[in-house]
Amino acid sequence: MNKEIITYPTPLSVEFGVDVRVFDEKLFALIDDLKDSMNENNLEALSAFQIGSYFNVIVIKKEDGSFLELINPRLISHSGREIEEEKTAYYGDISANVSRFEEISIVYQDRNATNASLKVKGSLARLIQRKLDYTFGATFLQKLSADERARFESKLQYGADVGVADYCPTTFFRDKILKVINISMIVMLVSLVSSFFVSDAELLGEMWSYQLYASFGVLALNVIYFFYAQYEGKQYTSCSSCQLGNIVGTFFISLIKLTLLMLSSYYFIHP
Repeated sequence: MNKEIITYPTPLSVEFGVDVRVFDEKLFALIDDLKDSMNENNLEALSAFQIGSYFNVIVIKKEDGSFLELINPRLISHSGREIEEEKTAYYGDISANVSRFEEISIVYQDRNATNASLKVKGSLARLIQRKLDYTFGATFLQKLSADERARFESKLQYGADVGVADYCPTTFFRDKILKVINISMIVMLVSLVSSFFVSDAELLGEMWSYQLYASFGVLALNVIYFFYAQYEGKQYTSCSSCQLGNIVGTFFISLIKLTLLMLSSYYFIHP
């Protein structure tokens, strides 16, 4: 029977796969469900975890169309490393560059509970390792380098399998810098308005000092925003040109606001 394959964002279990102890019709039915689900979804391999079963079972379709049934598989040795692009049904069409062992040896049982071993390399070794991830309640996400994980999570955020540099997101880290700038100027504006109700010269002098130092901070943040925003925009080649005008415009508008605020502060607060 074709089963629904679990996909992101439905979480996978964080528990280990449960080893099969009873080789009966229920197990055979599970294996048949895995095969049917693979055929219906045009998949080359499937773990029982991917259709909601906790049993440690993996089925792989061979080149000749027959199936390799791996029950209670265990990785016992490995050699070499290679990085290749991978996709998994859990994340749909979103890919990542994953480091895997080039050659592996596994032990497993067949449907007759007979112990067997298998030594493979290349694409089949990578495929088995991908499915073994699921028996630990994991995906290739846990195997990514820090940089690759950041790129993959960026793809995942926007639901598109494109290079980070070729995708134009709608939110940026520079927006957080701009938020701090705006909040700082709002505080300065509140201080300016408050000065209208203050007549003490000493207090006004302290308020002016605050405005002055705050303006230096806001100016520095604007400079940081300007250069960082350009750096960030260059990471997304598809939108850097359209963003450049916004960056420059935002920078100068912020400076104009700061200038007007300080001119007003000098006129009303400066002792």
